[in-house]
Amino acid sequence: MVQLLQVASLGVALSGLVNAHGYLKNVEHNGKLYPAWQVGQDEYLPTVPTRYVRRVKDVGPVMDFTSKDITCNQGGNIPATGIIDVRAGDKIKLIWDQWGSSHSGPVMNYLAKCTPDCQSFKGDSGPVWVKIDQVAYDPTKQVPWGSDCLARNGASWTVTIPPTISDGEYLLRHEILGLHVAGTRMGAQFYPSCTQLRVTGGGNQNPTGVALPGAYNPDDKEGILTELWRIQQGQKNYTAPGGRVWSGAVPNTMKC
Repeated sequence: MVQLLQVASLGVALSGLVNAHGYLKNVEHNGKLYPAWQVGQDEYLPTVPTRYVRRVKDVGPVMDFTSKDITCNQGGNIPATGIIDVRAGDKIKLIWDQWGSSHSGPVMNYLAKCTPDCQSFKGDSGPVWVKIDQVAYDPTKQVPWGSDCLARNGASWTVTIPPTISDGEYLLRHEILGLHVAGTRMGAQFYPSCTQLRVTGGGNQNPTGVALPGAYNPDDKEGILTELWRIQQGQKNYTAPGGRVWSGAVPNTMKC
């Protein structure tokens, strides 16, 4: 009887952990919803549906964030069948199926220009990822963590496409980093996704950024190998990985 209770308790605990995970479900632009890869559904369909975000394997984090899975998640980095037409300066709303506030950490957004186009571009080598948006940790705010702000906004995040970025096809890489078990090496939980965009009406800026994989060092004690409770108790400062936000980006104005 005791063993049965222990197994049942373990099942409830594991269920709680899974329920705290999530994936990008929809992208909204100008009031229109564009479906992402629907985890647990699309992989069973006889034909690949029109989706605007590259497929992900499941609702869990990337297991090895030093591998190529970190680029666009553990779905094989297969080009999506659709692409969203946007103008430079437009806002994009990224909507998750759910997000638990216990998985606190930064929210980061990058752009990589697809060369020559998104049907042949993976972005898994070279400094192609330009950080255009980030909310990490600010102890002066009522909701100090970016991921908790996302949860407070109905599990959604809004980012602006930089107005001076050059025209072309891009991958918008949206990512939550959960730090709840990051005190153990390789314990940090990255949840990236890649949305395909076609940008027009931009400028002439073609900035370089960081490589993914490459930019996330498992021994980075300022942003990855760190203990959440120590940051929240003011024992140490926090610096999100992946470098600084590009100077041409538009500051995030989300309210929490």
